[in-house]
Amino acid sequence: MIDPQVELVRGYADQVAERIAALGTSPKGTPGAIINDRAWDDYSVGRDAVQAHLAALDLVYTGVIEDTRKGIDRLEELDLVSQDMLISHAGELEKFQWFVRAHLENSGGQLVNEGTSTEQSAARKAKE
Repeated sequence: MIDPQVELVRGYADQVAERIAALGTSPKGTPGAIINDRAWDDYSVGRDAVQAHLAALDLVYTGVIEDTRKGIDRLEELDLVSQDMLISHAGELEKFQWFVRAHLENSGGQLVNEGTSTEQSAARKAKE
């Protein structure tokens, strides 16, 4: 179900690395550099039901989209080409999140993981 999303996001990583190289810097794609530079922990939900993973994934998307928007803001005065690339990424990420959320709404239109702040709590609430 989310394979197309995974493939596109992997492509985003390549685009960003290529842009960094085009600007004359060497991208740092090693596991250690990625861990040091990211603002979130590893995905915390193990084997579970689809709804649990979708609820947790919704929170992951929120974090990635927020970080992407911060990057967009920082690039406003620095590099409009890079900013445009991130704007494009953000639009697709928001579409992916909408797709995930379409599977998380109850009959009243509310998200089953509403009010949660961790992947684990989102997964638990989705199973209630």
